[in-house]
Amino acid sequence: MAQSKTLQNKWIKLWRKNKVYEPDLKKVKNPFYNLMMFPYPSAEGLHIGSVRTFTGVDIYGRFKRMQGHDVFEPIGLDGFGINSENYALKIGKHPAKLAKITEKNFYRQLDAIGNGFAWNECLETYDAEYYKWTQWIFVQMFKKGLAYRKKSPVNWCPSCKTVLADEQVLSGECERCNSAVIKKDLEQWFFKITDYAERLLEGLERIDWPDQIKIAQRNWIGRSEGYSITFPLVGIPGEENRKHSVDIFTTRPDTLFGVTYIAISPELGLEWIDKGWIKKEEAIKYVDNSILARSRKEKSSEEKTGVFSGIYGINPGNQEKVPIWISNYVLSSYGTGAVMGVPAHDERDFEFATKFDLSIREVISRDGRDHDLRQAYAGEGVLINSGKFNGTNSENAKEEITKFAGGGKKINYRLRDWLVSRQRYWGPPIPMIFCKACGDAGRGERKDMSGWYSVNEKELPVKLPFMENYKPDGTGESPLAKSKKFVRARCPKCKSWASRETDVSDTFLDSSWYYFRYLDPKDKTRPFDRQIIKKWLPVNMYIGGAEHAVLHLLYVRFIAKAFYDWKLIGFDEPFPKFRINGLITKDGAKMSKSRGNIVNPDDYIEKFGVDAVRMYLAFMAPLGEGGDFRDAGISGTTRFLARVEKLSEKLAKTSKEGLSEKMERLLHFSIKKIGEDIENLHFNTAISQLMILLNSLESLPSVPWQAYEIFLKLLAPLAPFTSEEYYQQLKKHKSFRKELSVHLGPWPKYEAKKIALESFKLIVQINGKTRAALDMPVGITEKDAEKRIFEDENLKKYFSTSPKKTIFVPDRLINFVI
Repeated sequence: MAQSKTLQNKWIKLWRKNKVYEPDLKKVKNPFYNLMMFPYPSAEGLHIGSVRTFTGVDIYGRFKRMQGHDVFEPIGLDGFGINSENYALKIGKHPAKLAKITEKNFYRQLDAIGNGFAWNECLETYDAEYYKWTQWIFVQMFKKGLAYRKKSPVNWCPSCKTVLADEQVLSGECERCNSAVIKKDLEQWFFKITDYAERLLEGLERIDWPDQIKIAQRNWIGRSEGYSITFPLVGIPGEENRKHSVDIFTTRPDTLFGVTYIAISPELGLEWIDKGWIKKEEAIKYVDNSILARSRKEKSSEEKTGVFSGIYGINPGNQEKVPIWISNYVLSSYGTGAVMGVPAHDERDFEFATKFDLSIREVISRDGRDHDLRQAYAGEGVLINSGKFNGTNSENAKEEITKFAGGGKKINYRLRDWLVSRQRYWGPPIPMIFCKACGDAGRGERKDMSGWYSVNEKELPVKLPFMENYKPDGTGESPLAKSKKFVRARCPKCKSWASRETDVSDTFLDSSWYYFRYLDPKDKTRPFDRQIIKKWLPVNMYIGGAEHAVLHLLYVRFIAKAFYDWKLIGFDEPFPKFRINGLITKDGAKMSKSRGNIVNPDDYIEKFGVDAVRMYLAFMAPLGEGGDFRDAGISGTTRFLARVEKLSEKLAKTSKEGLSEKMERLLHFSIKKIGEDIENLHFNTAISQLMILLNSLESLPSVPWQAYEIFLKLLAPLAPFTSEEYYQQLKKHKSFRKELSVHLGPWPKYEAKKIALESFKLIVQINGKTRAALDMPVGITEKDAEKRIFEDENLKKYFSTSPKKTIFVPDRLINFVI
């Protein structure tokens, strides 16, 4: 029978009334910040996969609370952004109105899953009192020189009609709608996350995160050590020769004298076209086509193609003029987007030079002689055809040639600055003003940003105006540009009429600092209380999805490091301990509307009760692993909870009835194992142990209430309503410790001596086959075990020859290889 709503509501009311989950944030003595990734409120409601994550976080939080911690488990909604706006457009409802409907439904569902949320501190990113401080962060970034605006080729999603950060493009597609992403030249706002590249790498060594997330961030940051060499440019139409140059990052400066061409990426080619440097129609057409082909992942983008740009570079090593080609084999993310073409010593360059009949000059030889190269030689050797460096070992020549060419050592990062502009409506308006008069006069808040001023902090928030027509038109401008009332503003400096920035900021900026605001969501005078922050942060446990490895999880670390530099906080890693949640399927298939296998948690909570749903989701697998949701499986946890209820009818009348030594050992072992399993987020094995314990308790003619109390406490994190119901019924016993709630009671303690066994069965194997199980004292050494085995009358026959090898597992097994 399903758990009744009456029972659930009864305990929710008691918990709220007594503030069981509302610690006094200023006065607590043992704070523990238990946090899940900021949930995006889908208009379609809470997904069962999210329920598994939320309840998993809650199981851990309840466990830590019973261990004596003052647990803070807040909740809120990351409701701004393209996903919400696109859905609003799809159904024809304004996103502001839709947000309120979604909020009500989402909070209803979150309330129903039985989590110990601190509801008094909930927040939503689309609340002006929240995004006021998101805008405040932008203003500080600008004032500190970490925010800038420039024209740049950016990732453009034609479907979403907005730009995307590099991290939001997956295999050439928009991570939201899977449309092919193209490049578009637009004025955009960026944050200088690249200034923090080295610190973001270093910080990974100090945090307890899954290896897969650390590896993803290291690869995305992409640190490589090498050298930077500058090539002056000649042949730019209308420009003086050598006035401009291109810097090239290389790990092989020893091959400088072998450069016969330079290759640049189509993206860098686009920049040069915009500057007026490239005029050749053939080159311009090639850039457009190759960028489009690459964004669409066309097969042609995998073939090495290219076109001469019309520009040359001067090799600083030998002063030779070498042609600059635009080619799709050069990536904009590597170095500056330009590479030295050394076909004799790089396989890709060799292939390209052969295809386009470019010179191939050998400059590194295995034996000091010239060779008729049939393929590139990428190894070390002796320099030839390299002027005064001939005869020098190639490795030793790297720094000498770099110095000779006027270059220097360089650390390169794949990471690019964070693009924070979005040409959409549903987001926080970027709090900047452009004054043309000041710009024409060369004035601005910063010398490098003529005409631009941040909005006065006292005037924040810059509120998002309600607009009936909020649909993006794909022009590269936000819908806010259509509102003359919004756009028109006074210049903070000269007071003449100026224009507001009409882009909104990336939703990942909203979620980069939310964990601060949870601790002080009602404060109208500051983003957070530093004294509360000092007490509660950094976060003790953070749980969320691996899909945000180089999005949210990178940005949130960057913002924390910026706050640290601004002396707002005393730490620079916000989440010292992070764990991922696995993804679940339905009957072996990924959940999707098209498959018709979406699981609505409301239906299952109604049918089976919330505790049965929580326990089934927890029983699937360790939280960090995936699982398969099957309707038949949930009935098992329903039966388990019914047996817990029935066990309450077998309680002993008095406290004098004791437990057998065997039963007491099981009870203490269960306390130890379940506690360790929950700590490691292995809720499935914790439940397995609860089942073993329940079986044993059921076999007793009557159950001592103290044993049942321990059982209920072990069950409490997993099934909060059931455990509370029967725990409260124990209050009729005179010696019962009357805690306000089972969730405030202490976690049971085990006695190690009651778990320890004096002897055990040692499995004896010969060549992997079990031959005996002998009684041995716990802790016996391999040498002593061998002596007893060799003396055993039943085993002597196996040892006519001495074992070649012995494998010994203490207190478990010994295997002789004969």
